[in-house]
Amino acid sequence: MIDLPTPDNPLRIGTRASPLAMAQANMAAAALIAAHGLDMAALQIVPMTATGDRIQDRALAEVGGKALWTRELDAALDAGTIDVAVHSLKDVETLRAARFFLGAMLERADPRDRLVVREGIAAQTIAELPTGARLGTSSPRRAAQVRRLRPDLDTVLLRGNVATRLARLAAGEVDATLLAAAGLERLGMHDIGAALGPDLVLPAASQGAIGVECRADDARAMALLAAIDHAPTHRAVAAERALLAALGGDCRSPVAAYAAWQADGALRLDAELYSEDGAERVAGHVIVTDAGVVAALGHRLLVDAPPSIRRLFAP
Repeated sequence: MIDLPTPDNPLRIGTRASPLAMAQANMAAAALIAAHGLDMAALQIVPMTATGDRIQDRALAEVGGKALWTRELDAALDAGTIDVAVHSLKDVETLRAARFFLGAMLERADPRDRLVVREGIAAQTIAELPTGARLGTSSPRRAAQVRRLRPDLDTVLLRGNVATRLARLAAGEVDATLLAAAGLERLGMHDIGAALGPDLVLPAASQGAIGVECRADDARAMALLAAIDHAPTHRAVAAERALLAALGGDCRSPVAAYAAWQADGALRLDAELYSEDGAERVAGHVIVTDAGVVAALGHRLLVDAPPSIRRLFAP
Protein backbone atom coordinates (compact mmCIF):
# COMPACT_ATOMS: atom_id res chain seq x y z
CA MET A 1 0.00 0.00 0.00
CA ILE A 2 1.44 3.38 -1.08
CA ASP A 3 1.36 6.16 1.48
CA LEU A 4 -0.46 8.70 -0.67
CA PRO A 5 0.20 12.42 -0.24
CA THR A 6 -2.54 14.57 1.28
CA PRO A 7 -3.10 18.32 1.61
CA ASP A 8 -1.63 18.06 5.11
CA ASN A 9 1.37 16.06 3.88
CA PRO A 10 1.83 17.04 0.23
CA LEU A 11 4.32 15.68 -2.27
CA ARG A 12 6.70 18.56 -3.00
CA ILE A 13 7.65 18.77 -6.67
CA GLY A 14 10.81 20.74 -7.40
CA THR A 15 11.33 22.43 -10.75
CA ARG A 16 13.21 25.23 -12.41
CA ALA A 17 11.16 28.40 -12.49
CA SER A 18 11.23 28.99 -16.25
CA PRO A 19 7.85 28.90 -18.04
CA LEU A 20 8.74 25.68 -19.87
CA ALA A 21 9.98 23.96 -16.71
CA MET A 22 6.83 25.00 -14.86
CA ALA A 23 4.69 23.61 -17.68
CA GLN A 24 6.57 20.32 -17.43
CA ALA A 25 6.18 20.20 -13.65
CA ASN A 26 2.46 20.70 -14.06
CA MET A 27 2.39 17.81 -16.56
CA ALA A 28 4.08 15.58 -14.00
CA ALA A 29 1.61 16.73 -11.32
CA ALA A 30 -1.35 16.01 -13.60
CA ALA A 31 0.00 12.52 -14.28
CA LEU A 32 0.35 11.83 -10.55
CA ILE A 33 -3.17 13.10 -9.86
CA ALA A 34 -4.60 10.88 -12.59
CA ALA A 35 -2.61 7.80 -11.58
CA HIS A 36 -3.35 7.98 -7.86
CA GLY A 37 -6.67 9.84 -7.69
CA LEU A 38 -5.09 12.65 -5.70
CA ASP A 39 -6.53 15.95 -4.61
CA MET A 40 -4.70 18.79 -6.36
CA ALA A 41 -3.88 20.19 -2.92
CA ALA A 42 -1.90 17.01 -2.19
CA LEU A 43 0.83 18.24 -4.54
CA GLN A 44 2.97 21.33 -4.08
CA ILE A 45 5.12 22.71 -6.90
CA VAL A 46 8.32 24.31 -5.64
CA PRO A 47 10.00 26.51 -8.30
CA MET A 48 13.62 27.63 -8.06
CA THR A 49 16.05 29.49 -10.30
CA ALA A 50 18.88 27.35 -11.63
CA THR A 51 22.40 28.70 -12.05
CA GLY A 52 22.10 27.98 -15.77
CA ASP A 53 19.11 30.33 -15.98
CA ARG A 54 21.12 33.16 -14.42
CA ILE A 55 24.09 32.89 -16.80
CA GLN A 56 23.07 33.88 -20.32
CA ASP A 57 26.22 35.25 -21.97
CA ARG A 58 28.47 32.20 -22.10
CA ALA A 59 28.33 28.68 -23.48
CA LEU A 60 27.31 26.04 -20.94
CA ALA A 61 30.61 24.19 -21.31
CA GLU A 62 32.51 27.28 -20.14
CA VAL A 63 30.66 27.67 -16.85
CA GLY A 64 30.03 24.19 -15.47
CA GLY A 65 28.10 22.12 -17.97
CA LYS A 66 24.72 20.48 -17.44
CA ALA A 67 25.12 20.48 -13.66
CA LEU A 68 24.10 24.14 -13.83
CA TRP A 69 20.54 22.96 -14.57
CA THR A 70 20.38 20.39 -11.77
CA ARG A 71 22.50 21.82 -8.92
CA GLU A 72 19.74 23.63 -7.04
CA LEU A 73 17.24 20.80 -7.44
CA ASP A 74 19.83 18.26 -6.30
CA ALA A 75 20.56 20.33 -3.21
CA ALA A 76 16.85 20.58 -2.40
CA LEU A 77 16.44 16.80 -2.73
CA ASP A 78 19.45 16.28 -0.47
CA ALA A 79 18.05 18.73 2.09
CA GLY A 80 14.61 17.13 2.00
CA THR A 81 12.88 20.39 1.03
CA ILE A 82 11.44 18.69 -2.06
CA ASP A 83 10.46 15.07 -2.61
CA VAL A 84 10.84 14.80 -6.39
CA ALA A 85 12.43 16.93 -9.11
CA VAL A 86 11.17 17.36 -12.67
CA HIS A 87 13.78 17.76 -15.42
CA SER A 88 14.09 18.15 -19.16
CA LEU A 89 16.21 15.05 -19.48
CA LYS A 90 18.25 16.58 -22.29
CA ASP A 91 19.62 18.99 -19.65
CA VAL A 92 20.54 16.31 -17.10
CA GLU A 93 24.09 14.94 -16.81
CA THR A 94 24.52 11.47 -18.29
CA LEU A 95 26.04 10.03 -15.11
CA ARG A 96 24.04 10.85 -12.00
CA ALA A 97 24.99 10.29 -8.37
CA ALA A 98 23.75 6.99 -6.95
CA ARG A 99 21.76 8.82 -4.29
CA PHE A 100 19.28 9.95 -6.98
CA PHE A 101 16.80 7.69 -8.74
CA LEU A 102 15.11 8.39 -12.07
CA GLY A 103 11.71 7.10 -11.08
CA ALA A 104 9.68 8.09 -14.09
CA MET A 105 9.74 9.40 -17.62
CA LEU A 106 6.58 10.86 -19.08
CA GLU A 107 5.63 9.83 -22.59
CA ARG A 108 8.04 11.46 -25.00
CA ALA A 109 6.84 14.40 -27.06
CA ASP A 110 8.00 15.36 -30.57
CA PRO A 111 11.81 14.90 -30.48
CA ARG A 112 12.52 17.03 -33.54
CA ASP A 113 14.08 20.46 -33.83
CA ARG A 114 12.19 23.33 -35.40
CA LEU A 115 13.78 25.99 -37.57
CA VAL A 116 12.51 29.42 -36.52
CA VAL A 117 13.35 32.47 -38.66
CA ARG A 118 12.95 36.18 -38.10
CA GLU A 119 10.33 38.23 -39.93
CA GLY A 120 11.33 38.93 -43.50
CA ILE A 121 13.03 35.58 -44.10
CA ALA A 122 11.06 32.95 -45.97
CA ALA A 123 12.69 29.64 -45.12
CA GLN A 124 11.24 26.32 -44.05
CA THR A 125 14.53 24.43 -44.17
CA ILE A 126 18.19 25.14 -43.47
CA ALA A 127 18.86 24.86 -47.21
CA GLU A 128 16.52 27.80 -47.84
CA LEU A 129 18.26 30.24 -45.47
CA PRO A 130 19.96 33.20 -47.19
CA THR A 131 23.68 32.99 -47.85
CA GLY A 132 25.65 34.09 -44.78
CA ALA A 133 22.62 34.14 -42.48
CA ARG A 134 23.30 34.23 -38.74
CA LEU A 135 21.90 31.21 -36.91
CA GLY A 136 21.88 31.42 -33.12
CA THR A 137 22.32 28.37 -30.91
CA SER A 138 24.15 27.30 -27.77
CA SER A 139 24.19 23.63 -28.78
CA PRO A 140 27.43 22.15 -30.17
CA ARG A 141 25.31 19.47 -31.88
CA ARG A 142 23.07 21.94 -33.66
CA ALA A 143 25.99 24.19 -34.58
CA ALA A 144 27.92 21.27 -36.10
CA GLN A 145 24.89 19.96 -37.98
CA VAL A 146 24.16 23.40 -39.42
CA ARG A 147 27.80 23.95 -40.40
CA ARG A 148 27.84 20.58 -42.16
CA LEU A 149 24.69 21.37 -44.12
CA ARG A 150 25.55 25.03 -44.78
CA PRO A 151 29.20 25.98 -44.20
CA ASP A 152 28.42 29.52 -45.34
CA LEU A 153 26.11 30.22 -42.39
CA ASP A 154 27.40 32.12 -39.36
CA THR A 155 26.58 30.21 -36.18
CA VAL A 156 26.61 32.44 -33.11
CA LEU A 157 25.94 31.88 -29.40
CA LEU A 158 22.30 32.31 -28.40
CA ARG A 159 21.39 31.43 -24.80
CA GLY A 160 18.23 31.93 -22.76
CA ASN A 161 14.81 30.40 -22.33
CA VAL A 162 12.44 30.07 -25.28
CA ALA A 163 10.90 33.54 -24.85
CA THR A 164 14.33 35.17 -24.56
CA ARG A 165 15.64 33.50 -27.69
CA LEU A 166 12.51 34.37 -29.66
CA ALA A 167 12.79 37.99 -28.51
CA ARG A 168 16.43 38.17 -29.62
CA LEU A 169 15.43 36.64 -32.94
CA ALA A 170 12.65 39.21 -33.37
CA ALA A 171 15.12 42.00 -32.52
CA GLY A 172 17.31 40.91 -35.43
CA GLU A 173 20.29 39.73 -33.38
CA VAL A 174 20.14 36.51 -35.42
CA ASP A 175 18.30 35.49 -38.56
CA ALA A 176 17.31 32.03 -37.43
CA THR A 177 17.52 29.56 -34.57
CA LEU A 178 16.70 25.95 -33.80
CA LEU A 179 14.35 25.14 -30.92
CA ALA A 180 13.02 21.84 -29.60
CA ALA A 181 9.57 21.11 -30.99
CA ALA A 182 8.53 19.54 -27.67
CA GLY A 183 9.25 22.71 -25.71
CA LEU A 184 7.35 24.89 -28.15
CA GLU A 185 4.36 22.54 -28.01
CA ARG A 186 4.36 22.52 -24.21
CA LEU A 187 4.29 26.32 -24.23
CA GLY A 188 1.34 26.34 -26.62
CA MET A 189 3.47 27.66 -29.51
CA HIS A 190 2.10 25.18 -32.01
CA ASP A 191 2.63 27.32 -35.10
CA ILE A 192 6.17 28.51 -34.41
CA GLY A 193 8.82 27.28 -36.83
CA ALA A 194 9.13 24.36 -39.23
CA ALA A 195 9.99 20.88 -37.97
CA LEU A 196 13.14 19.24 -39.33
CA GLY A 197 13.04 15.46 -39.70
CA PRO A 198 15.57 13.20 -37.94
CA ASP A 199 16.89 12.21 -41.38
CA LEU A 200 18.10 15.81 -41.79
CA VAL A 201 18.83 16.89 -38.21
CA LEU A 202 19.09 13.97 -35.79
CA PRO A 203 17.94 15.07 -32.31
CA ALA A 204 19.93 15.23 -29.11
CA ALA A 205 19.81 12.30 -26.72
CA SER A 206 16.74 12.59 -24.46
CA GLN A 207 15.18 15.43 -26.49
CA GLY A 208 11.45 15.65 -25.84
CA ALA A 209 11.63 13.55 -22.66
CA ILE A 210 10.65 14.67 -19.15
CA GLY A 211 12.23 12.84 -16.23
CA VAL A 212 11.19 12.82 -12.58
CA GLU A 213 13.84 12.02 -9.97
CA CYS A 214 13.65 11.29 -6.27
CA ARG A 215 16.08 10.21 -3.57
CA ALA A 216 17.14 6.58 -3.98
CA ASP A 217 16.24 5.88 -0.34
CA ASP A 218 12.71 7.32 -0.62
CA ALA A 219 10.54 4.24 -1.15
CA ARG A 220 7.32 6.28 -1.00
CA ALA A 221 8.35 8.64 -3.80
CA MET A 222 9.68 5.76 -5.88
CA ALA A 223 6.35 3.95 -5.62
CA LEU A 224 4.40 7.08 -6.54
CA LEU A 225 6.58 7.72 -9.59
CA ALA A 226 6.47 4.11 -10.82
CA ALA A 227 2.79 4.57 -11.65
CA ILE A 228 3.49 7.40 -14.13
CA ASP A 229 6.53 5.92 -15.85
CA HIS A 230 6.08 5.44 -19.62
CA ALA A 231 8.08 2.27 -20.22
CA PRO A 232 8.62 2.63 -24.01
CA THR A 233 9.97 6.15 -23.54
CA HIS A 234 12.10 5.05 -20.60
CA ARG A 235 13.71 2.23 -22.56
CA ALA A 236 14.37 4.38 -25.64
CA VAL A 237 15.83 7.31 -23.73
CA ALA A 238 17.87 5.00 -21.51
CA ALA A 239 19.49 3.61 -24.68
CA GLU A 240 20.37 7.11 -25.85
CA ARG A 241 21.86 8.02 -22.51
CA ALA A 242 23.78 4.74 -22.36
CA LEU A 243 25.36 5.66 -25.68
CA LEU A 244 26.48 9.02 -24.26
CA ALA A 245 28.00 7.21 -21.31
CA ALA A 246 29.86 4.81 -23.61
CA LEU A 247 31.19 7.72 -25.66
CA GLY A 248 32.11 9.93 -22.73
CA GLY A 249 30.08 12.68 -24.36
CA ASP A 250 29.30 15.88 -22.48
CA CYS A 251 27.90 19.32 -23.25
CA ARG A 252 30.99 20.08 -25.37
CA SER A 253 30.50 17.06 -27.61
CA PRO A 254 28.58 17.40 -30.90
CA VAL A 255 26.60 14.16 -30.68
CA ALA A 256 23.10 13.24 -31.81
CA ALA A 257 21.30 10.10 -30.68
CA TYR A 258 17.73 9.02 -31.21
CA ALA A 259 16.08 5.68 -30.38
CA ALA A 260 12.74 5.01 -32.07
CA TRP A 261 10.36 2.08 -31.94
CA GLN A 262 9.88 0.39 -35.30
CA ALA A 263 6.70 -1.15 -36.72
CA ASP A 264 8.00 -4.63 -35.94
CA GLY A 265 8.49 -3.75 -32.26
CA ALA A 266 12.27 -3.35 -32.48
CA LEU A 267 14.04 -0.38 -30.94
CA ARG A 268 16.47 1.25 -33.40
CA LEU A 269 19.14 3.60 -32.09
CA ASP A 270 20.74 6.03 -34.56
CA ALA A 271 23.79 8.07 -33.61
CA GLU A 272 26.00 10.71 -35.22
CA LEU A 273 29.23 12.29 -34.02
CA TYR A 274 30.61 15.51 -35.51
CA SER A 275 33.74 17.59 -35.52
CA GLU A 276 33.14 21.06 -34.12
CA ASP A 277 33.06 22.62 -37.58
CA GLY A 278 30.74 19.91 -38.90
CA ALA A 279 33.16 19.04 -41.69
CA GLU A 280 33.63 15.47 -40.46
CA ARG A 281 30.98 13.04 -39.28
CA VAL A 282 30.60 9.41 -38.33
CA ALA A 283 27.25 7.68 -38.01
CA GLY A 284 25.83 4.30 -37.19
CA HIS A 285 22.82 2.46 -35.82
CA VAL A 286 21.90 -0.70 -33.94
CA ILE A 287 18.80 -2.58 -32.92
CA VAL A 288 18.81 -2.34 -29.14
CA THR A 289 18.58 -5.74 -27.49
CA ASP A 290 20.77 -5.08 -24.44
CA ALA A 291 23.28 -2.60 -23.03
CA GLY A 292 26.13 -4.41 -24.74
CA VAL A 293 25.05 -3.52 -28.27
CA VAL A 294 24.75 0.15 -27.31
CA ALA A 295 28.24 0.18 -25.84
CA ALA A 296 29.53 -1.61 -28.95
CA LEU A 297 28.01 1.08 -31.17
CA GLY A 298 29.75 3.78 -29.16
CA HIS A 299 33.07 1.94 -29.41
CA ARG A 300 32.68 1.43 -33.16
CA LEU A 301 31.89 5.09 -33.77
CA LEU A 302 34.99 6.20 -31.87
CA VAL A 303 37.19 3.69 -33.71
CA ASP A 304 35.86 4.98 -37.03
CA ALA A 305 36.06 8.65 -36.03
CA PRO A 306 38.92 10.90 -37.17
CA PRO A 307 41.00 12.68 -34.50
CA SER A 308 38.96 15.88 -34.93
CA ILE A 309 35.95 14.01 -33.55
CA ARG A 310 37.60 11.53 -31.19
CA ARG A 311 39.26 14.31 -29.16
CA LEU A 312 35.81 15.63 -28.20
CA PHE A 313 34.93 12.41 -26.37
CA ALA A 314 36.51 10.65 -23.41
CA PRO A 315 35.29 7.04 -23.06
